[in-house]
Amino acid sequence: METEIAALTTIFTEFYYWVTVVLMFLIHVGFCVYEVGVSRRKNHLHTLMKNTILIPIVTISFFLFGWWFYWAMPNGPGITGGLVLEAEGFGANELALPWSSAMAVNLGDRINLVFWAAFLLFSWTAASIVSGAIIERIKTVAFAIIAVVIGSVVWVIDASWGWHYAGWMVNKLGYHDAYASGVIHAASGGFALGILSVLGPRIGKFRNGKVNVINPQNPWLVTIGIFLIYTGFWGFYAACNVPIYDIGSDFGSGQKFFSATNIYLTPTTLSGITANFLMSLSGGMLTSYLVSKGDPFWTYSGGLAGIILASAGNDLYSPLQAFAIGAVGVYFVYKLHFYVEKKFKIDDAVGAVAVHGYAGTLGLIICGFVLWGYPASAYYESTINPLGMFTGAVIMFVFFGFAPGWALAKLLNSFGILRIPPEIEIAGLDFASEKKTTLENENMVLAEIEEVK
Repeated sequence: METEIAALTTIFTEFYYWVTVVLMFLIHVGFCVYEVGVSRRKNHLHTLMKNTILIPIVTISFFLFGWWFYWAMPNGPGITGGLVLEAEGFGANELALPWSSAMAVNLGDRINLVFWAAFLLFSWTAASIVSGAIIERIKTVAFAIIAVVIGSVVWVIDASWGWHYAGWMVNKLGYHDAYASGVIHAASGGFALGILSVLGPRIGKFRNGKVNVINPQNPWLVTIGIFLIYTGFWGFYAACNVPIYDIGSDFGSGQKFFSATNIYLTPTTLSGITANFLMSLSGGMLTSYLVSKGDPFWTYSGGLAGIILASAGNDLYSPLQAFAIGAVGVYFVYKLHFYVEKKFKIDDAVGAVAVHGYAGTLGLIICGFVLWGYPASAYYESTINPLGMFTGAVIMFVFFGFAPGWALAKLLNSFGILRIPPEIEIAGLDFASEKKTTLENENMVLAEIEEVK
């Protein structure tokens, strides 16, 4: 670091991303608490441990190859070029080989690993979105494989295409997805729908043409979990930005002009995205409260869906636009959830497909119209447009979402490792653990009695 200003900028950026990682950890805490609150008592431990075990599995796989995919594949490969292995310090082999100096303590590069950690927490989120939809019937080994595929392969490649400063979708389509409506939420929601279409509903969910409601078992845990996710989402939004960047020297005729930017290095402000976050949350929550007639579960979920609906363009929307997009979009997301549930017998235990998948997809399409003509990237002349955003929405929800989720579920099912047997599902996935605990307690009581004697 040649000057004090350069040193301060680097160290501040490093600390900034470190803080976002700490905040985003709350998203995963929230998912754990939330999913346990939704699940029935007989499945609490399995639900908790399923979402816990993805931490080491996705972390290790993302370190070994997930980060490499992100830097290697902005061109497809085969769409606008080949694999990007070396690119003046920004190639996959320069930044992401797990045995390289860039992936270790390195005084010459303080940003790469903390940026890797921020993306890792995005990977946890992608896997957790799928986790909630499939609770109470999925085998642990199946979920472990699913978590690696969505968390360290699928979403990472779609991010390389559409969430990379040189991604081909940004360059050719004018794709713009500032806070991951598509690359995480639409893709993960579509992936969950693909899994659910093969996995099938929980026993007793559909009977005699009726949809039986399986209500959340602990509304307090659901409430705490969702509010933890809201809190962690602040870190998520912050991690999608570059906190301080000289856009003037690069794009302003050589005159210095420092600003926060989005991931495409186009300028935004932290104050603006803060207002948009709160307004889209409020719009979604208010509409969901009204349309669900005050149902707590959907009121909280609607707030999250409102944020996701506006996230693609929340770097540029006005707060009133963010509010309107969240408020209007949630109505359609809510209605579509129950239509698909009844029509196709899709049992999404937490509404993840709707809150993340439908909201993210609709948010991309809306962004194409509202921000029509705005620059998609600082590096290319492409502009945001309805056709490009609609195409991007299909790529995210179908190509990176539903299709690989369905194919993977079919493969796992063919090996007989996708779904637990009916008798275990009826007894509860915690049945074996509870039997072991009961036996241990009984043995302890007998030992205490013998000692007293």
